[in-house]
Amino acid sequence: MKKAVILFMTMILLAGLLAGCGTSEEDKTGEKTDDNKVLVMATSADYPPFEYIETGKSDDIIGFDVDLAKAIAAKLGYEVQVKDMDFGGLVQSLKSGQADFVLAGMTPTEKRKKNVDFSDIYYTAQHMIISKKDSGIETLEDLEGKTVGVQLGSIQEGKAEEINEKVAIKVENRNRIPELIQEMKAGRFDAAIIEDTVAKGYFENEKDLKGFTISDDPEEAGSAIAFPKNSELTEQFNKELQAMKENGELQELVVKWFGGEE
Repeated sequence: MKKAVILFMTMILLAGLLAGCGTSEEDKTGEKTDDNKVLVMATSADYPPFEYIETGKSDDIIGFDVDLAKAIAAKLGYEVQVKDMDFGGLVQSLKSGQADFVLAGMTPTEKRKKNVDFSDIYYTAQHMIISKKDSGIETLEDLEGKTVGVQLGSIQEGKAEEINEKVAIKVENRNRIPELIQEMKAGRFDAAIIEDTVAKGYFENEKDLKGFTISDDPEEAGSAIAFPKNSELTEQFNKELQAMKENGELQELVVKWFGGEE
């Protein structure tokens, strides 16, 4: 009888230990718990200095958007898990519940607003036409009959179609910015459209590239944080974003990643 009681107690103790292990494993998946609240940030890590991986140094995704996300989340009591994916799949990641928010230099277009909610604008940039220095492309008119690359799902994709209404061009899209650069270097694209801030980073490493801006209104390329429809995080992030604008924290990040440009 005594052995039976000891065996019974041992089984209860073992069951408790296994249950504890199961809880620990759930926490690792990014589920929100009272002790360790984690928000999943979806991004496309091919957009320096907004988000990118410093190949050869680390596998971590770094950049302006990552720092901004972590700063705001920390103020709200969250940690951030960054998930890399193609830009064209970011909005869907919110709709399907794969991510809590998107920070990826994304512009809050009317089309996107039908599917997700956005924060206030946190950074503005301009569109830039980039090409090889010997391309002879100096103005929009010089793009006549040329093949122009854009990132799939980006605001620049829409800008290319807008240009095509005035100047006949062939628009090609790719999932990642580096692919646009490679296609240009290989001679398959005559030019590409990307944000000026991102282009400047490539000019430092690709000495045979040049560019000119085409945005009359910088707000056209303003970046905002995207959230699932009716997410309570939208208002919370906006409040902290406004505070960072007022106390200078946002400007400190701008100086760190863009050399002081706004």
